[in-house]
Amino acid sequence: MPAFDDADFGVDVPNNNAQTNPEQGDMNKKASLSAGNHGHMGTSPGGLPIPGEHTGDGPIEVPASRSSVSEAAKYMHNLSVSPSQKDRRGSRNSFGASLPIPRSKRQSRLSSVHYPSENGRPSRPGMPPIQNSRALLASQVQDVQVAKVKKAKNMAFAFDIDGVLVHGDRLIPEGQRALDILNGDNELGIKIPHIFLTNGSGKPEKARCDQLTKILQNPVSTDQFIQSHTPMSALADYYETVLVVGGEGYKCREVAEVYGFKDIVVPNDIVAWDPTIAPYRVFTDEERATSKPRDFTKVEIGAILVFSDSRDYATDMQIIMDLLQSENGRFGTKAKDPVSQRIPIYFSQGDLLCPTEHWTPRMSQGAFRIGLEAMYRALTGVDLERVVYGKPELATYKYADEVITSWMDQIHGEEKLPENIYMIGDNPASDIIGGNMYGWNTCLVRTGVFQGGDNDENNPANFGVFPNVLEAVQTALRKQLGDDFKMHFDETINPVLHGEKADAAAVV
Repeated sequence: MPAFDDADFGVDVPNNNAQTNPEQGDMNKKASLSAGNHGHMGTSPGGLPIPGEHTGDGPIEVPASRSSVSEAAKYMHNLSVSPSQKDRRGSRNSFGASLPIPRSKRQSRLSSVHYPSENGRPSRPGMPPIQNSRALLASQVQDVQVAKVKKAKNMAFAFDIDGVLVHGDRLIPEGQRALDILNGDNELGIKIPHIFLTNGSGKPEKARCDQLTKILQNPVSTDQFIQSHTPMSALADYYETVLVVGGEGYKCREVAEVYGFKDIVVPNDIVAWDPTIAPYRVFTDEERATSKPRDFTKVEIGAILVFSDSRDYATDMQIIMDLLQSENGRFGTKAKDPVSQRIPIYFSQGDLLCPTEHWTPRMSQGAFRIGLEAMYRALTGVDLERVVYGKPELATYKYADEVITSWMDQIHGEEKLPENIYMIGDNPASDIIGGNMYGWNTCLVRTGVFQGGDNDENNPANFGVFPNVLEAVQTALRKQLGDDFKMHFDETINPVLHGEKADAAAVV
């Protein structure tokens, strides 16, 4: 994994190549050409048009922080990287790339009206919702321990999911207990801010949150949940027609619809239109009935979005390669200039491996991308420019800041970013390196990808390595709130007299 430099995180670095390398100037020109017809309201430095640039309501533009030198280079054997590529600045994405991310939703704080609950109890306009006895008791405890409450509100957790909280659909038992503590089963009875930051993908956020809520036996809200393609929703403001690749069945089409993309094409639509495009594909009657074929020689596809792991490498790679070599994304054409007429391709994450229910990690979307990059170079002789979202990309962490701030406002009424953020993950090459470079406290657990020694040699966790997520959470809480901080809430305590439950009736 290459190291980051100042240019990766927005620090201006002189670009000597811009003056000495004419090919790089051509690449900048190409960036403008490839994106020039897919947006409005101005252009970013990398060539992407910026919607809403002058109104402040459009996506947030974040420079790419991944290396322009193909990560596939070490796997490509005799397919050497050209010198001009090696000379480019050391970020880990294609040169000049821009990763748009959405602005996080902010709830209005002007209204104090509470609507009737599901049990039909009347609302109390202008009044806070009726609290149960547990919440009342917790609020009394918090009133007494003001200093600890302040510290609890000044910390937050960002959890990877697969390999940290679950293995596929199986619960890691310590994950449930860790979330119990953060959701109020602690001596203050307070909710400690936490979000879920995963390179997982392939289904709408609501469906994934419902699934996790059931597995973890703790509420998981879409407002505290980021999967790898969540920030890619901002691209709906840039491209009219897109090819969406990956995922099970048509779930990724559903994801794109939720994100607001207007014209969504999936590989099955193309195979249904022309079965010869994928000669080794066995296309079932059911797949044909659920696809949406049309004459794709008359459709200009603006971008390729790989949302999730491919379920059919051969078909997906063939279709993607046809599009990348086409003239501005139109099937049945061959580009005269394979650089200036190439449409952009986005990947939702770059993990080579991911933990599953299998005893060793399985290949993930990064493996698919590496194969595609090698194939593209073998066929064209040039490296494939691409944009990769997900951890450890800077844009993902900036978006996480937005989500944490918004979640703080929801649970505590304070729209601010806590100072002490702990990233808990199992993959040093994404969870840990990204958190380290963004200034978070990083915790590496042994329940997923990492199975090494005392710490990872290349990307060591700066807060430590733990056997499981519960140990990591408890250690972080004790560091911030004191060694005597209790990991359960005592419902029998009287916050004033510290007596029995019966003593809490009244204090004279």
